[in-house]
Amino acid sequence: MGGVVAAGHEQTAAAAVEMLNQGGNAFDAAVAGVLASCVAESVLTSLAGGGFLLAHTGVGESVLFDFFSQTPASKALAHPLDFYPIHADFGDAVQEFHIGLGAMAVPGVLKGLVHVHRSLGRLPLKWVVEPAIALARQGVIVNDFFAYVYGLLRPILLATAGSRAIYAPDGELLQAGDRLYMPDFADALERLVSQGEGAFWQDMADQITQTQGGYLTAADFANYQVIERQPLCLDYHGTQLLTNPPPSAGGGLIACSLALLADCRLADHGSPDHLLALSQAMRLTNMARCDGYDARIHQPRVAEEFLSAGHLGKYRAVLGDAIASLSSAITNKLGSTTHLSVIDDDGNAASVTTSNGEGSSYVIPGTGIMVNNMLGEEDLNPHGFHQWPPNQRMSSMMAPTMVLRDGRPYLVLGSGGSNRIRTAILQVISNLVDFDMPLEAAVAAPRIHWENQVFHLEPGFDQAALGPIMGSANPVWWQAQNMFFGGVHAVGVDVNGCLHGAGDSRRRGAVAVAQ
Repeated sequence: MGGVVAAGHEQTAAAAVEMLNQGGNAFDAAVAGVLASCVAESVLTSLAGGGFLLAHTGVGESVLFDFFSQTPASKALAHPLDFYPIHADFGDAVQEFHIGLGAMAVPGVLKGLVHVHRSLGRLPLKWVVEPAIALARQGVIVNDFFAYVYGLLRPILLATAGSRAIYAPDGELLQAGDRLYMPDFADALERLVSQGEGAFWQDMADQITQTQGGYLTAADFANYQVIERQPLCLDYHGTQLLTNPPPSAGGGLIACSLALLADCRLADHGSPDHLLALSQAMRLTNMARCDGYDARIHQPRVAEEFLSAGHLGKYRAVLGDAIASLSSAITNKLGSTTHLSVIDDDGNAASVTTSNGEGSSYVIPGTGIMVNNMLGEEDLNPHGFHQWPPNQRMSSMMAPTMVLRDGRPYLVLGSGGSNRIRTAILQVISNLVDFDMPLEAAVAAPRIHWENQVFHLEPGFDQAALGPIMGSANPVWWQAQNMFFGGVHAVGVDVNGCLHGAGDSRRRGAVAVAQ
C-alpha cells in the first residue's frame, strides 16, 4: 500500500513505511513506528510512557485514543519517597525536572499501541513488532541530535545502573557515531508476541510495584484503561480542525488561538504585523486559560464553554485593541516527546504523539524499558508536586492534530516540546492555511513562543523592526533553531492530490514514502 510517513528519526519512519510496503494500513504503520521510536528515540518515548493517537479512517470516522499516564490511586507510601531534581541546560534556557521512583505515573503506551492495533490494524502483531526487534538487536547509530539530547539528560541517564547499561555501557555516555543497542527490549517485544499483552502487562506491573520509593500499586495497573474519545473539532478558514480534546489541555488551547486569529487580517508572513497578531493571540490564549480551564479540564463540556463566543468575545476585543495600540508603534524547556504522522492511499491517517517525560531513570529489569517521570514534570503538575488528584488521567499539552478539507485529511501533524507544542502546531497550521506555504516551508519557517511575558524568537526575524511590538515582554532572541520550539512532523496532500511529508529539522525529523 502506498503512503507517506514523517517522524522523529529515519529508523522510526522506515519501520512505519515497511508496514505499508507489506500491505498494512496507516495504523499498522503508526504502531510499528512508535515501537521503533522506543529504540531510535528512546530518550524521548517509551512503552512505559504516555501518549495519544488521533485516527481518521478512509470511511470518514475519527477517534482519539487516549493512552496517557494516570495518577496513582493512593498517596500512601510504604517506604521513603524516591524523588529528586535534576537540571537540563539548553544554553539559552535551563529547566528543572524531578526523577526517581516517586516520579512514575501509571504508563499507557504499551496498552495504547496494542489497543489501536487490535481496533484498526490489518497485519499480524508479530509483523508489526519485527522492525523494532531488529533495530534493538542490530543497534542504531547515535546522530548528533540525540547525542545533544543525551547530554541534556546526562543526570538522568547516569542515575541508575539500568540506565547506564543502555546509554553508558563503557562508563561514558554514548556520543554521535556510537551505536546504541537494546537487546533486552528486543527480548521483551518477543515476549509480548508470544505471551500476549495481558501477561506482558502483568510482568511490567510486578517489576515496577516491587520497587521501593514510589506510589504505584498493582491496583493502578489492573485498573488502567485506554479511553476512546471524540476529537475536538473547529472550523478554521474553510478547513476542519480535529485535535486532542479535554482532559488534555493542548488541543483546546490551539483551537482558542486559531479562533482568535480567524478574525485577524494577517499581513505578510514574518512581518511585524503578522507576528504582532500571532504573539498577541498566544498571550491572550494564556490569559483565557487562567479563567479556570485547567481547573475544570475534567468537567463535561469544558471545551465548548472555553471556545464559546461568550467566553472568547472579550479576548477578541482585547486582541483588537492590543493590535491597534502596538501596531501604531510600527513604522524556556526540553519536552521529551516525539511525534509520527502517516497517511495511506486508502485515506486512513494517524497522528500519534508519545512521551516518557524525561524518564525516571528506572529501567524495568530485563526489558530495557525506562519508566516515565510524569509526576515529576512541572508542566503537568501546576499545583505543585505531590498535589495531584488520585486516580485521574493526567492533562497534557500533547495535541495530535489533523486538518480536513471536504472531509478528507489535508494535513496530519503533531509535535513534541512541552508548552511549545501548542504554539508550534498553531504556526504550522497558519502557515499552510493562511499563507498557502508548501508543507516543507511551513514546518521549516522560524517560530515564536509567548509565555509569562517572555517572547522567544528564532533567528530569521528583523530584531529592529520587531522591537516596537514587544510591549512589556522580555524578548529572548535565540541564536539558532532549537528543539525548544518543538518538532512538528507532518504529512499531507498537495494541490495535485499527491502525498508528501516534512520532518522538522529542529529534531532531525525524517520522511519516508512507501513504494
